[in-house]
Amino acid sequence: MPENTPSLLAQLRRLVETGEVGDGGQLPTERALAERFGVGRRALRAALEVLEEEGLIWRQQGKGTFIGQRPDPTGIIAAQMVEAVNGAAVMEARLCIEPELAALCALRATPEDIERMERLNEHLRMSADAGAAELWDGALHRLIAKAAGNPVLLTSFQILDEVRVRDDWQALQARARSPAAIHDTDRDHSAIVSAIAARDPARARAAMVTHLERLAGNLTRSMSQAEAAE
Repeated sequence: MPENTPSLLAQLRRLVETGEVGDGGQLPTERALAERFGVGRRALRAALEVLEEEGLIWRQQGKGTFIGQRPDPTGIIAAQMVEAVNGAAVMEARLCIEPELAALCALRATPEDIERMERLNEHLRMSADAGAAELWDGALHRLIAKAAGNPVLLTSFQILDEVRVRDDWQALQARARSPAAIHDTDRDHSAIVSAIAARDPARARAAMVTHLERLAGNLTRSMSQAEAAE
């Protein structure tokens, strides 16, 4: 996808969360949205598919796209708080928060939540496009955070999640992406989802720690290489 799809996803999510939609919670047409955000229809549909998997919207052929849950104002608050946050601080905070979210998710996720996690993980493993893979990756982590059922931790997660759509973060992620890193990430995500499905909070917590520590190491090496090249 030529467009910055994660940024597009963030813009669409804010549109949903702020309630800037038509009667009955209906979003503008795909054509209008594509023109508004300056993107192609392919990238727009990929982003809408992720929002639908997250349960934020629903679509009906011939009628349009509609908001599927109440707007969440924490996303807007988060967007205002991440401007000065660096990658190292984000990973440090993720290691504090997301393992506990995974553990809580193992205890509280509904069967429907788990089924959606497995679908998202399958989308992620099958995606050959880096931009699409980043969308599915983010969607899986967001679903885990929501299914954990703790609104305070969810707000903290959303603040961190806003960072991943920044251009500097996307560039760093792209440099850290390699065939080996992609393989390890697929294995990590499968371990996390498997532990949640087994209702094993200790294993879910440990699997998330392993995943985030691996990601932090890849990002640190990427930053070092970028600095050495300057």
